[in-house]
Amino acid sequence: MLKFDFHPAGRHFLQIPGPSPVPDRILRAMSYPTIDHRGPEFGALGLKVLDGIKKIFKTSQPVVIYPASGTGAWEAALCNTLSPGDTVLMYETGHFATLWKKMAENLGLKPEFLGLPGIEGWRRGVQADMIEKRLRDDTQHAIKAVCVVHNETSTGVTSDIAAVRRAIDAAKHSALLMVDTISGLASADYRHDEWGVDVTVSGSQKGLMLPPGISFNAVSEKAREASKRATLPRAFWEWSDIIEMNKDGYWPYTPNTNLLYGLSEALDMILGEGLDNVFARHQRLAAACRAAVAAWGLEIQCADAAVYSPVLTGVMTPEGVDADAVRKLIYEHFDMSLGTGLGKLKGRMFRIGHLGDCNDLTLMAALTGCEMGLKLSGIELKGSGVAAAMEYLTSHVAKPALKAAA
Repeated sequence: MLKFDFHPAGRHFLQIPGPSPVPDRILRAMSYPTIDHRGPEFGALGLKVLDGIKKIFKTSQPVVIYPASGTGAWEAALCNTLSPGDTVLMYETGHFATLWKKMAENLGLKPEFLGLPGIEGWRRGVQADMIEKRLRDDTQHAIKAVCVVHNETSTGVTSDIAAVRRAIDAAKHSALLMVDTISGLASADYRHDEWGVDVTVSGSQKGLMLPPGISFNAVSEKAREASKRATLPRAFWEWSDIIEMNKDGYWPYTPNTNLLYGLSEALDMILGEGLDNVFARHQRLAAACRAAVAAWGLEIQCADAAVYSPVLTGVMTPEGVDADAVRKLIYEHFDMSLGTGLGKLKGRMFRIGHLGDCNDLTLMAALTGCEMGLKLSGIELKGSGVAAAMEYLTSHVAKPALKAAA
């Protein structure tokens, strides 16, 4: 008989950059009895999560919630705003930018891939000046949208979205700005309204600390106007029907009720901690992780310190060392899962996730498992990354978390 609760004594360390560990509070909330999705209790739940998620996106605009993965929200962003044959400028930062481009092709759009050549483009963030130049050359405004990934999960690079908006404005171009922040939302600072984003795409299984199954489109007024002219086929993804029914807290189809219970709890946790505190926690843990990698004498996949991700750290293994073999050894010996290298980076790196429900001791345990695994793999380390991370964390002490009175 197949068993799914197969881990040995102790807890399994899920240190991939999403899905991230689901806190007990959220698991308990998801276990509430399922209610009538047309009843008054559900309407109250719907209004609560629709209001709360706007605070996470930092927007006053509608946020459409789908019972789907982030891939579904990618498709919703494209099919609600574009028409067959439209040209879309998409910037290559890694594996997920590449997959979004492939989806655009499958939908009958004409994506134009812009980026630095070879592997270098996967080690740096979006170069806004390249986007500006291309848009200035597009004097007929044939390009209908610019699509970029905020936090590229495959590479550990976080791009400057405000700079992309400035580039579009400097070119005096009418293209929509669409941003994937599936792994960035609720972990890295993100500002839908302030940065002038037209469609922001995200998902539940990263910084929101939920299982996969919910995805989001935050949509500007300009994007909603574009949707009235767009002719790509859409039915399930149609914004207007959902936004209209959302006014009373309901959906035009059966929503994922119990995941919405979980989302409600996640919003309480994140907003209770305070978004700025959440971002600071992620930045601090990421810096400690990078201190460990430097102490090991290994290379961080992201080559630009200005755009290091607070969500994950990509670790390059030495020449001739299969990173997936190292991951396998760590999993088998220490019951810890690390992220694999994707696309061009397959076998060349592993990814340490430090997002969502993560604190100092969570990170220290993960780094200890990595260090032991690297040694067992025969990799000669320069020094102790565990000691370096401990030194960083103790010299950059976080403000104690507030606890309820006894």
